[in-house]
Amino acid sequence: MEIVVLSTGGTIASTSGEDGATPAKSGEQLVSAVPEVTGYANVTVKQVERTLSFEMDVTTLESIAERVADLDDDPEVDAVVLTHGTDTLEETAFYLDAAVAPGTPVFLTGAQRRPDELSPDGPANLRTAFRAAREFADRDCGGVFVAFNEEIHAARYVTKAHTSKLEAFGSPGAGPVGTVERDTVRVIREPTSETPTVPARSLAADVYVVQSGTAVSADLLDAALQRDADGVVIEGTGLGNVTASLGDTIADATEHVPVVVTSRCFDGSVAPVYGGDGGGETLRRHGAIFASNLPAHKARLALQLALSAYDDHGEIRELFAAFG
Repeated sequence: MEIVVLSTGGTIASTSGEDGATPAKSGEQLVSAVPEVTGYANVTVKQVERTLSFEMDVTTLESIAERVADLDDDPEVDAVVLTHGTDTLEETAFYLDAAVAPGTPVFLTGAQRRPDELSPDGPANLRTAFRAAREFADRDCGGVFVAFNEEIHAARYVTKAHTSKLEAFGSPGAGPVGTVERDTVRVIREPTSETPTVPARSLAADVYVVQSGTAVSADLLDAALQRDADGVVIEGTGLGNVTASLGDTIADATEHVPVVVTSRCFDGSVAPVYGGDGGGETLRRHGAIFASNLPAHKARLALQLALSAYDDHGEIRELFAAFG
């Protein structure tokens, strides 16, 4: 079995310093902490970047996508493991699943504790990724997954649910695809991509996220439109509702750019139900697009890709409908 590890930095590779923790360990050093992997796979390590994930930029993301696509085309590669910081790990996973849609299984993993902290979890998470890679490759399964704390999550649903605990990731409304239990990988549902594919990899479109909440004005939305935003994601409340002020501005905004509505709720889907100036049904009649249960940060990536792939707002609407 051939596994390629792409190393990008993050906590899993970081050590403390006078100015704070920063990535210092190479991908080779990370893999060497899991010597048992050599017993069932040939591992090739490629250092892609050495950064903290909250500083991950568009150029690096698009470069990672190109590398994953190239590895996906290589018949000698059975699986890809990408080491990554946890802050934006779910965004990279979602982006790769939508933009590359690999037939080869790709696993993102990282750590909550650095290698120089007590009981670092990086080696165990890498082991989870390697074991899942073998199981999924044997099943001829493709798609992008997150391997963490002995669970495997689909990129479509996974989110970071805790800032510091080892059980950092969850999949609201869906649960994990599988778990790693001592000597076995237990598959809960068929491992596959659960993300609609977008025929684009560029994230060049300027998409702004605006949050609603009690008495929130339309000032930030106005500012985004004045900066010639290509699209806007609205993080509404509940089923996808906003203040009256935001609702009035959205009515004008949809005449110029796609406006996608999400919810700040951790679980559940948005739906056009309520009237009033900012209710979801009113927003729907204004032309807003509802994003099912996508959180705002994933809806932003989906809209960036859609704006690169499609000229017609109807096609963008169809893409988001596919998430339902």
